[in-house]
Amino acid sequence: MIKTTFGSHKPIIAMIHFGPLPGSPLYDKDGGMQKLIDLAAADITALQNGGVDAVMFGNEGDRPYLLKASPQSLAAMSFAVGELKRMIKIPFGVNYLWDPVASVALGVASGARFVREIFTGVYDSDMGLWAPDAASAVRLRADCNRSDLKLMYNINAEFASPIGDRSIAARAKSAVFSSLADVVLVSGPMTGEAVETGNLTVVKNVLPDTPVFANTGVNINNVADILGIADGAVIGTHFKVDGDTWKAVDQARVSRFMDKVGKIR
Repeated sequence: MIKTTFGSHKPIIAMIHFGPLPGSPLYDKDGGMQKLIDLAAADITALQNGGVDAVMFGNEGDRPYLLKASPQSLAAMSFAVGELKRMIKIPFGVNYLWDPVASVALGVASGARFVREIFTGVYDSDMGLWAPDAASAVRLRADCNRSDLKLMYNINAEFASPIGDRSIAARAKSAVFSSLADVVLVSGPMTGEAVETGNLTVVKNVLPDTPVFANTGVNINNVADILGIADGAVIGTHFKVDGDTWKAVDQARVSRFMDKVGKIR
């Protein structure tokens, strides 16, 4: 399933971060949708030329983040992905922050192979009290006849702390057993910050038959250790110019990273 969905053993999934979409406070009304699409297209070219295995669209620029998608931003992201997918030669996925139902809807509409989001748990977050709805998201996938659309469950949300005292191992097992996760993701405290290898090890030990990926903070210095534990990784910030989340993708950084991954694999 990993190779079929993500294009490789121990895959590297690179983020395509959209700038602020319509409805977001930072949306560039002068540049409009065309500017967003042009910037994303340049990132896609750099990532594919750099040799990543798969890409994932995310609305990273839509700060402050919503817990339920707005109609205008979800429609805009769907339009942009539709315009850009024709240039993608590798598997792609989608992620609407922080709404699992909207993410699945976007995945269905765009023909994506996978979706990433927070599906389970309850959190004390920067966005307020956060209770995602895995049941509605998984039922939507079934209703749309897209059992092939793989769902990646981030089990320790960035910008948030889980309410309750269940261990990360218990939350990981429950995400698969009761909520039907296809892939489990382990994150650091926020975008670009490294996941704790101890958490990765714990989750992989309790889910030996489920793919477990590192979701944040993977870089050229720690990727060997990360892939020694995890089944793959999602990378955004490290591939940007100067390692800055809000800058464009740096193809040379991508190429150096993927050369090292090739030797590790």
